[in-house]
Amino acid sequence: MKKIVVFFTILLSFASATLLPPFPQAEITNGIIRAKLYLPDSVNGYYQGVRFDGSGVIASLDYKEHSFFGQWFEKYDPKGHDAISGPVEEFTPIGYDEAKPGDDFLKIGVGSLRKAKDSPYRFAMPYAIVNPGKWAVKTGRDEVIFTHELTDAAGYSYRYQKTVKLLKGKPVLVLEHSLKNTGKKTIETTVYDHNFFMLDNQQTGPDISVTFPFELQVKPTRGIGTFADVQGNRFVYLKELPKGESTHCYLTGFGDTAKDYDFRVENTKTGSGVRVVGDQPIVQLAFWSIHTTVCPEPYIKIKAEPGQTFRWKISYDFYTLPKTASTH
Repeated sequence: MKKIVVFFTILLSFASATLLPPFPQAEITNGIIRAKLYLPDSVNGYYQGVRFDGSGVIASLDYKEHSFFGQWFEKYDPKGHDAISGPVEEFTPIGYDEAKPGDDFLKIGVGSLRKAKDSPYRFAMPYAIVNPGKWAVKTGRDEVIFTHELTDAAGYSYRYQKTVKLLKGKPVLVLEHSLKNTGKKTIETTVYDHNFFMLDNQQTGPDISVTFPFELQVKPTRGIGTFADVQGNRFVYLKELPKGESTHCYLTGFGDTAKDYDFRVENTKTGSGVRVVGDQPIVQLAFWSIHTTVCPEPYIKIKAEPGQTFRWKISYDFYTLPKTASTH
């Protein structure tokens, strides 16, 4: 009888453990959109890498039975540089080129990192964290506010805040940012949103397109490959991207105003779409995709003098469109 009790106690403990969320997380909804976010935590968090800003990691987002984000990679490693999902952002490192091996450099939203050797910065390198700063998270029904404070990290100090919120009565997600320079050195960098789109978990192919408000041109420094092409203001796929293949290129044609930070990603097979609008000019536009995800990556410039605050915003307007029969 004692063995049976012990067995059921262990079984109950195991069942209870499996019911608990495996990572710190929060869910938000406005009655139209429902999203799940992973929260920053250097020890127990879903993402423990040093490439991306640790806030605003969206595990899933659903609208009208359509899904837009998810796990696009096969093997999960919490410390992997790209073990992350959703419209996550990466800041260009500050002070890396000037630093000597053993010196520190800064990545906003990550912390102060240690330069390992005299070689160019590599985003996949697991640089050691010297000063991770302090994260504070405030959750509400339809928003989560992330605040990252860093003091004297590689000579810089800042207060960075990102609010991920759903607009009331609208199928819109907004990312609001502010970066206050609380130190004595100018903060100047760029940041891009990787946009790991997974529209209804469909394989990347001719049913998916990305449309911009300007004529696209491919920079000759890196070709587009044979799986995709630009047709006027549209980035299109000529055939399905098989596992192991990718597209990676740099696009141009945008102007120097924020009106060009406006693009649409659509899946005509499933009838899902999203319009992305930013309030800052694009300074560089990368485009990467594999068989599971499509990633237009607009860069913007960030500059904050001591005591100044730089603000920017990106909105995601989700919608549906008539489904079309796939001929591929």
